[in-house]
Amino acid sequence: MAKPEIHPTWYPEAKVICNGEVVMTVGSTQPEINVEVWSGNHPFYTGTQKIIDTEGRVDRFQKRYAMIGKKSKKKADETDGSEK
Repeated sequence: MAKPEIHPTWYPEAKVICNGEVVMTVGSTQPEINVEVWSGNHPFYTGTQKIIDTEGRVDRFQKRYAMIGKKSKKKADETDGSEK
């Protein structure tokens, strides 16, 4: 069991606050937790994430791997036709 008087106070209903609004409640050693970003307003989770591509790296990556996918499909088609 826990030793008395050495552990911090546990708040089972601690409020997580983002931009002045309570967004969720969690268990914590602090009664209120102020955050700037949480999953409800983070671009990754909301689907509004933008990829900054200054040198065309993303386009080159997508083209390169799109070509690989097409090559593997062609090879699969060729092997299916030769077995018949």
